[in-house]
Amino acid sequence: MSGKPRLTYLNGRGRMEPVRWLLAAAGVEFEEIFLETREQYEKLIKDGVLMFQQVPLVEIDGMKMVQTRAILSYIAGKYNLYGKDLKERALIDMYVEGIADLMQMILMFPFSPPEAKEKNLDSIKERATNRYFPVFEKVLKQHGQDFLVGNKFSWADVQLIEAILAVEEKIPAVLSGFPQLQAFKVRMSNMPTIKKFLQPGSPRKPPPDERYIETVMKIFK
Repeated sequence: MSGKPRLTYLNGRGRMEPVRWLLAAAGVEFEEIFLETREQYEKLIKDGVLMFQQVPLVEIDGMKMVQTRAILSYIAGKYNLYGKDLKERALIDMYVEGIADLMQMILMFPFSPPEAKEKNLDSIKERATNRYFPVFEKVLKQHGQDFLVGNKFSWADVQLIEAILAVEEKIPAVLSGFPQLQAFKVRMSNMPTIKKFLQPGSPRKPPPDERYIETVMKIFK
């Protein structure tokens, strides 16, 4: 074992991408195993590796962790990205859960039937611009600090920059009414660990394509 965290998932974003983002933001190198067949997935279940018969799977510190939220909170705590006290942790949790709701819409979008894609894209835009992004625009404006919580880089900042970039891929002008978030995006994108993750050749995965969707359907359906 190299001592690096080992991530088992498909070769695509899905529910593992926030984990890749958080590890990369913390400056942690990791290894990946990509599932390509249903047989690989069934073997993990048979071997008792997946507690709830689900991936993502992250092997870290001698544990085989499943459930994305548990994985992310462990990594955030381990690498000092989870606030200085319970109040800050509660704020981070609230922000992260809100962003996760938006990201769930983006996660499911590629699996929309063709006739529903335009409607679903409108829903993503409406939720982003009217429900989620205004919250973070207001937070950043009110406290005048670079980061969302405690004026210190945290899991919430990582989750937000991931969400901003994911929504922009589909709706390029989505930040036009949010000057604080525009500035936040520039700051986060220039942080050394995140800048490295945004470069070509990093472990960051591209938007889902037809091959990825077919692989998901083949393994999990």
